[in-house]
Amino acid sequence: MNNRIGIDAGGSLIKIVYEENGKLHFRKYLMGEMEDALGWLTLISSNKKVFLTGGRAGNIKAGYYPEAAIVDEFTAACLGANYLMMKEGLPSVERSLLINIGTGTSWFRIEGEKYDRVLGSGIGGGTFMGMGKLLADSSDFLSLVSLSASGAKGAVDLLVKDIYHPEESPIHGELTASNFAKSEAIHSSSTADKMASILNMIAETITLLTVQTAALYGTKKVIFIGSTLAGNTLLQESLDNYCKMSGLEPTFLQNGEFSGAIGAILN
Repeated sequence: MNNRIGIDAGGSLIKIVYEENGKLHFRKYLMGEMEDALGWLTLISSNKKVFLTGGRAGNIKAGYYPEAAIVDEFTAACLGANYLMMKEGLPSVERSLLINIGTGTSWFRIEGEKYDRVLGSGIGGGTFMGMGKLLADSSDFLSLVSLSASGAKGAVDLLVKDIYHPEESPIHGELTASNFAKSEAIHSSSTADKMASILNMIAETITLLTVQTAALYGTKKVIFIGSTLAGNTLLQESLDNYCKMSGLEPTFLQNGEFSGAIGAILN
C-alpha cells in the first residue's frame, strides 16, 4: 500500500485511508466537508497515487484528481473486508455473507475469492439520520446514537410481550410485533424513545433480511461492516443479539467502515 491513498466517497461520508511509516491511517469527513478533506489530503498526497471508490468517486476525480483510478465500490468493499479479516486473524470460511451498512445496506455472498452482491435495501444509516432530523431536529450522528441508547423502544413499539402472556408466547417477548404501534403513546413518549424505536427497527429489518439471505445461500457466517456501525454500540449489540437468536454467527470488523477505501488501494 506504499504511496497509495484510498478514498471512499459514499452518500454521506468521505472515508480516507493512507499508509505512513508502515501503518494504516484512517480519516473520515461528512460530505459537506469535502473541500476541507481534500484540501488537507492535497498536502500529503504528493508523489502518491489516488484510488477512488463510492457513488461520488466520479465527482472527486473530475474536480480534484483527474489521474485517479476508480474502483467499483462493491469490489472495493469485499477486498477491504477480506484484508481486515486477515489483519484481525479471523478464520477463513468457504462461504459467508458480508453486510455493509452505510447510507443504505448491501449484502454480498462470498465464496472463497469470489463474491457478488445479492441484495440491497434502502434501510440504513440514511434512514437513521433522516428520522433523527424529523424527530429530534438533529443531524449529529453520535448525538442521535446517544439519544437512542437512552430511550425505551417499548414506549412506542408494540412488543410481543404486550400481546402474549409470558408462558404462552411463541417467540421472545422483547421482539417487536409492530413498530410505532402504540399510537396512543406517540405524543407522550420522549424523543429518545422514538429514536430507540427507529434504531431497533433498522436492526430488526437488517437481521430479517440477513437471516433470509443466509438461508438462501447456505451459510451461518455473517460479517458486518459500514459507517453506521462506527461508535454505534446499541446497533451492534442489537444486530449481534438478533443474529445469534436466529442461529447466525455474526462478526463485526474493527475499522470496517473503511473497507471500501482499503479495497480501492488493494485493487
